[in-house]
Amino acid sequence: MPPSSGFTVAVTGPTGEIGQPFVRALEQTAEVVRVRAMARRPFDPRQLGWSKTEYHQGDILDRAAVEQLVAGADVVAHLAFIVVKASSSSYEINIDGSRNVFEAAAAAGVPRLVYTSSLAAYGYHPHPGLLTEDTPARGTDRHAYSRQKADVESVLRQALAGSATEAYVFRPCVVAGPDAPALLNQIPYLSLERALPPTALRALRALRLRPVLPDHGVPFQLVHHDDVAAALVAGVLARGTPGTYNLADPGEVHWSDVAHELGWYTVRIPKQAIDACAEMAGRIPALEVQAGWLEAIRVPMLMDCSRARRELGWKPAYDARQTLHELVTAYR
Repeated sequence: MPPSSGFTVAVTGPTGEIGQPFVRALEQTAEVVRVRAMARRPFDPRQLGWSKTEYHQGDILDRAAVEQLVAGADVVAHLAFIVVKASSSSYEINIDGSRNVFEAAAAAGVPRLVYTSSLAAYGYHPHPGLLTEDTPARGTDRHAYSRQKADVESVLRQALAGSATEAYVFRPCVVAGPDAPALLNQIPYLSLERALPPTALRALRALRLRPVLPDHGVPFQLVHHDDVAAALVAGVLARGTPGTYNLADPGEVHWSDVAHELGWYTVRIPKQAIDACAEMAGRIPALEVQAGWLEAIRVPMLMDCSRARRELGWKPAYDARQTLHELVTAYR
């Protein structure tokens, strides 16, 4: 049951790819009356159409700022995390910053904590069948984001041990949609497009040359950021039991599907080519981030999401193909 005056939700990382859709969803949730949103850079909630949300400038590495944010909150939602550029240098903010949030929430007696982990927490190892929430989260050392996501889940368990704070942990797969361009940001040609001056870009397009995207045949899942937001709201409202939930929209996609949506060509390459590239890149310190993401696509990582549907009543509004289409349409 919500408090008689409605929920106050404290949110870290409100302006990220999951943060913005989540706060939008909280704004539309009748049981939520107040949102405290903390980010390092200033933002005006009114410019984003948010009327329940108040801005707090702060860093999750600043324990005093975190304690001020969570004081009196009914729910803390921790979303702040370095994702695409995760490396050995992001350990402090991702691990120590998360520890600050978890410990502050427990010390303040916050009843409930919602945390967005990731499919990456499982680690990119060969797994028999679909990944379930009972699969150990052991991370992959050669992918900093994966290793750090697994470590933070361990930090969470330690921080809440012996406290009355309940935790809902969500492990989404690749988050996509109009507000989440991370998938396309990993494609080098698109990075080049953004770097070219307009005249050069027009000339390139006038040639009607279509790039070629390699496909090594390993399928992956997508989840729309609005579907992730809906699951997080279910956690805020304490639907279902506390615990861990996988999140993925129905269906699978391949890199050939991405190429089709972009209007590009695709070429099938042997999986061994990706393995070799990852192995070579992993030996070059300057390519730590790129090598990590190559590691992430080497093996199939497909999740069973029936628990979220069964216990939270989570019903994704999109399937994987629709999510991909929305992502590419917004990008174009």
